[in-house]
Amino acid sequence: MGGGAAVMPPLDQDALSDGLKTCYRYLNQTSRSFAAVIQALDGELRHAVCVFYLVLRALDTIEDDMTINLETKVPMLHDFHSYLYQPDWRYMESKEKDKQVLEDFPTISLEFRNLAKVYRDVIVDICHKMGAGMAEFLEKKVDTQHEWDKYCHYVAGLVGIGLSRLFSASELEDPIVGQDTELANSMGLFLQKTNIIRDYLEDQVEGREFWPREVWSRYAKKLSDLAKPENIDVAVQCMNELITNALHHVPDVLTFLSKLKNQSVFNFCAIPQVMAIATLAACYNNKQVFRGLVKIRKGQAVTLMMDATNIQAVKAIMYQYVEEIYQKVPSTDPSSNKTQQIIVSIRTMSLPNGVEVSRNHYSPIYLSCAMLLAALSWQYLSAMSKASEEYVQASEN
Repeated sequence: MGGGAAVMPPLDQDALSDGLKTCYRYLNQTSRSFAAVIQALDGELRHAVCVFYLVLRALDTIEDDMTINLETKVPMLHDFHSYLYQPDWRYMESKEKDKQVLEDFPTISLEFRNLAKVYRDVIVDICHKMGAGMAEFLEKKVDTQHEWDKYCHYVAGLVGIGLSRLFSASELEDPIVGQDTELANSMGLFLQKTNIIRDYLEDQVEGREFWPREVWSRYAKKLSDLAKPENIDVAVQCMNELITNALHHVPDVLTFLSKLKNQSVFNFCAIPQVMAIATLAACYNNKQVFRGLVKIRKGQAVTLMMDATNIQAVKAIMYQYVEEIYQKVPSTDPSSNKTQQIIVSIRTMSLPNGVEVSRNHYSPIYLSCAMLLAALSWQYLSAMSKASEEYVQASEN
């Protein structure tokens, strides 16, 4: 991987069809932070990922809409992949904030049909599997840790698998990247579990439950009881156990990232992962998760984005944050041994030959590139620094 963060040329709006221009407008409206990294991708991959994102956003909007009854919603989720080939299909009854992607679905599906077949086949396959998985979990809650992995696979692991297959289809990455679905699945699971852990309170307020019963039932009678002030100590212990579970995906994340060779794809993949580890470090053993939202500071987000441009820097960032967690592990925590064990494995992976990687020693040319990047791309960076709020959510709950 190159050492510098590339300054991407702005999207050439004149070269785009009206439909694609509309798609990029929707992309910027539905997720400012995701929009920035997608628009930094090279070549035709950019359009494929933009369309993929909007199609998944439409599917997610149906899943999230509590005003659609199950008799309508379940068949819609199962059939959603087929709507991509129905030029006139749209849905006008949604009450969700992103309803525009459903109301103007014909524009999105037209741009989908304009993509090369290699991209279309990936998108249809992922939509088919995701729709079926979403339908399955509409009717049941997440019970075991195995089911937690399965739910996260449907809503985020499949996104990781789909994206990695698009990277390979574009030939910007080797075929192996798209074939190793376990590694790509872990990329999605790490982000989704981080979201689910961080968003405990917000999900409680909205009446949604994503923490696995198998874990929380050892700490409380009802998941909602963890929000009660008198239960704060067991609530934090429960969360620490889930954070420990999520950390087990980090080795796969590092292995996946080490296989990438295109700079724009590397940045696209690495940025959300470093945001996620920073978020977990901020949440670990922190009572604030049960009192309000824990966020990464904007300045921290910008620094992470500018640093996460090569595998050694990402390993150093991961090392730094797991070290921060290690220092906070309470000896009385029921998961303390497991937490320390996984951190030791991550530490070993992050240190080539046992030598700590310094991220603070930059060459003058890199620093001048960084200054140029900051100057030219301030808008890009501020949009992306919303990462701490939206972005870790590759697929928002």
